[in-house]
Amino acid sequence: MTPAEKEVAELCVELIRVDSSNYGDGSGPGERAAAEVVMARLAEVGIESTYIESAPGRGNVITRVEGTDPSLPALLVHGHLDVVPANAADWSVDPFAGEVRDGYIWGRGAVDMKDMDAMMLAVLRQLTREGRRPRRDLVFAWLADEEAGGTYGAKHLTAHHPELFEGVTEAISEVGGYSLEVDPSLRLYLIETAQKGLAWMRLVADGTAGHGSMLNSDNAVTEIARAVARVGAHDWPTTLTPTVRRFLTEVADAFGIPFDEDAPEPILERIGPLVRFVGATLHHTANPTQLDAGYKSNVIPGQAAAVVDGRFLPGHEDDFFKTVDSLIGPKVRREFVHHDIALETTFDGALVESMIAALKAEDPTARAIPYCMSGGTDNKTFFADLGVRGFGFVPLRLPAGMDFASMFHGVDERVPVEALQFGVRVLDRLLLDY
Repeated sequence: MTPAEKEVAELCVELIRVDSSNYGDGSGPGERAAAEVVMARLAEVGIESTYIESAPGRGNVITRVEGTDPSLPALLVHGHLDVVPANAADWSVDPFAGEVRDGYIWGRGAVDMKDMDAMMLAVLRQLTREGRRPRRDLVFAWLADEEAGGTYGAKHLTAHHPELFEGVTEAISEVGGYSLEVDPSLRLYLIETAQKGLAWMRLVADGTAGHGSMLNSDNAVTEIARAVARVGAHDWPTTLTPTVRRFLTEVADAFGIPFDEDAPEPILERIGPLVRFVGATLHHTANPTQLDAGYKSNVIPGQAAAVVDGRFLPGHEDDFFKTVDSLIGPKVRREFVHHDIALETTFDGALVESMIAALKAEDPTARAIPYCMSGGTDNKTFFADLGVRGFGFVPLRLPAGMDFASMFHGVDERVPVEALQFGVRVLDRLLLDY
């Protein structure tokens, strides 16, 4: 067992034990304590790092490893140090104890994404101790605030310290590289190459305020309710992007079933719980999430509002907003709460070939396939604005039947120790040889 394999679980546990919950309103503990763990473990093996605090307690750590061939473009390897909050009463273990039980590490961040943070540390420490150098420059970044949009992490660094990413053309981070066992002779490894766009929209209706006992044909509450009902009930048609079409084709081939573009449901049924990641990538979605109207039971308010969580497919943003606007109607205006681009790259090139080779070297049954995720990561928007081509690649060989998707932001989040050990072996090969 390599040094990285021996220590990756310990590093993951240490990071989980640091509560870096991100509540999205600035009230959390921040990432500084977790960043200090990273810096201390880097310093132990003589690695200098840069610490940037974008706001009090919001810490980011970056270090660059020089490659042997300066003519090659650099690769960014990044993870986020913040986690979503956890209600301890809902868990069967303390979510911040980093308990190791039944071959799993339990705790908030075990898969999202202190597992990758630990894998990055373990591999980098091993390369440094052994005096091995990669072919190209590697930029390692442990970032703040991914769970609330990246304002204090990727956004701050790319806006104010773009020089840290000089020469970087590609990046790997969450969510991808995990396995789906078809049978003992074949595992599919899903590599994220696309992400849906994000449109958190505030819908606002203006009306005529008045007494609740009187007739009112210009009721803002009625207008917003109709608009929200139309948006929420809309049946978005299936639209297969290049990534989704290839994903469905690959899964159908792996399971030996036909691929009918008009009826992809039998294919999705074969991937089990992972449908949570990809089921919503066959079409746009627009889910109403908040309502706000009125201040007294007998007063008709002059304004009513709602919030809709919209996610649009890569290459189809204009169609999405055209449809939303037609659904809400002319009496309701649409404002952005938050808007992010959709992202899609092709499943080809030297980095993809290296990821496939590294997976197959550690798992001969591996077959890598691209997929689109319905959410978003730091690979989108900020690094894309620097011209960086991002992939989701956190290599994990998972036990058959593990409900991996439910671990993300879920109760009793956990990751197999053996999966982490597999991951550092794959990352070591990838980062050294690419």
